[in-house]
Amino acid sequence: MRACVQRVSEASVTVEGEVVGRIGPGLLVLLGVRHDDQPGDAQYLAQKIVGLRIFEDEQGKMNRSLLDSAGQMLVVSQFTLLGDCRKGRRPSFVSAAAPELAERLYEDFAAAVREQGVTVATGRFRARMNVALINHGPVTLLLDTRTG
Repeated sequence: MRACVQRVSEASVTVEGEVVGRIGPGLLVLLGVRHDDQPGDAQYLAQKIVGLRIFEDEQGKMNRSLLDSAGQMLVVSQFTLLGDCRKGRRPSFVSAAAPELAERLYEDFAAAVREQGVTVATGRFRARMNVALINHGPVTLLLDTRTG
C-alpha cells in the first residue's frame, strides 16, 4: 500500500456536486492499493499513520499524533499513486490492485483507523471525485508498505 498523508486544517471530497466526506483538523490520506497487498498491510499502515507524531505541541514541535491532537481523517482511494512513470510518458498501473481487492483493503484501512478511536470520513470508491484541502504547514509525507 502507498499513502500520501497531508496534515490539513480541513478537507472534503465531492462527488457529482455532493460532499460525501468532510473533516476539520487532521489528516487527508490518499491511499493506493497494490495487487499483492494483504489485510496486514492495511492494519500496519493504519497504525503507522495514526501514530505519526506530526502535529505540533505547545512548543511548536511535531510531537503529537492524530490521537493526541483529537484530529480526524479523510481517506480517499487513489490508484494513481501506484503509477510507474519510469518509461515513456504514459504511467503504467500494472502494480495497482484489481478494484475488488482494492476496495476491500481500502475499507479495511478505514476500519482499522476507526478501531483506534479516530473519526474517519471517506470518498466514494471508483467515483470521479473532487478533493479540496487546506494543507497545514504544509506537511506532506509519503508512506509505503514495500521498499521497492
